[in-house]
Amino acid sequence: MARNLITIDEVVNDFLLSIEGDDFARNASDILVRNYALRGLRELGFDLSKRVRSLSLPVESNDTVTLPDDFVNLIKIGTVGTDGLVRVFARNRHIDIKQAYSYLADGVTPIDSNADGVNDRVDAKTVGTESILSGDEDFFVFSNYLHQGSMGQLYGIGGGFSSGEYRMNHDQNRIELKLDSDITEVVVEYIADEARSECPTVSILLEEALRAYIYWKLVSRKANVPANEKARARNEWYNEKRLGRARMNPLSKEELLHVGRKNYRQSPKY
Repeated sequence: MARNLITIDEVVNDFLLSIEGDDFARNASDILVRNYALRGLRELGFDLSKRVRSLSLPVESNDTVTLPDDFVNLIKIGTVGTDGLVRVFARNRHIDIKQAYSYLADGVTPIDSNADGVNDRVDAKTVGTESILSGDEDFFVFSNYLHQGSMGQLYGIGGGFSSGEYRMNHDQNRIELKLDSDITEVVVEYIADEARSECPTVSILLEEALRAYIYWKLVSRKANVPANEKARARNEWYNEKRLGRARMNPLSKEELLHVGRKNYRQSPKY
């Protein structure tokens, strides 16, 4: 494990050891403290320490990709070229994701296997067989210009063209694809939920923020804790979170100078 990371178990053990007899968080169970620690890790991960993962996944026969088990949010999806760069797919909200009711043998009565009033559904997606261009390019081709004695074709088509398109389908926990070529594997770069890891870890720069979150959650629901102590614990959590953000994303003098100078270039004067 990297030295700049600390496990959740270590944070929980240190927190329990620091509780004294007159502490408002006394009598807290190990399970409850660990539960709040994982919830705090998830909160910090969403705002400060996003755990970015890149995973190679196979394309299913119905042109879909199953989302990773620790998936939170998509960053990019595409294929890797020979130069080692990801060819990113374009987002298309019009890709078909429909489902249909699953019917009994009579073909009329929908199946409700759980008897919960919600009928069972099956995948009814239409898998396209045509290319993205598929002869429809005449609708957007500009062909009234002349160059070296011949009429130009497909002028300007390359601007927004990509090797594939995708649409998120959270209902069925997958990504719908529309591909130009015979692609069997894609790369999915996404934000992962560190709390679901086998051994969750947190940056040592955010350890105090996580401890503040655990304490705030422990006292916020206790009736015998004064309101001013609950407010103090909440303020401490947000202060530690702000301090953690400054530590995780420091801005140096050199970076400020680079931002200010990047739009200025010297050139010969004529």
